[in-house]
Amino acid sequence: MTRLSCHRFRSNEARLWLSVLAYTRANLWRRLVVPKRVGRWSLTRLQHRLVKTGGRLIRHARYCWLLFVEGHLTRKLFVSMLRMMAALPVPDG
Repeated sequence: MTRLSCHRFRSNEARLWLSVLAYTRANLWRRLVVPKRVGRWSLTRLQHRLVKTGGRLIRHARYCWLLFVEGHLTRKLFVSMLRMMAALPVPDG
């Protein structure tokens, strides 16, 4: 953290806290929801392969098609992640 993006201390502090929260959430998601074979990936690889999925919008006269790339996020992987999310305990409160 030698280079800071903002000129004020509070702004840099808020940005750092947001980065810490995002990292913690992604790491928790990786540990609880992502299957074992994918869980060994780094957080950057998870982000590029599962979150940043490419797509293409095709417009016709009456409708639009949104096509997603299935190279990284397959249906089998997506369904297994949904099952693991459904199996998580719900907190009381």
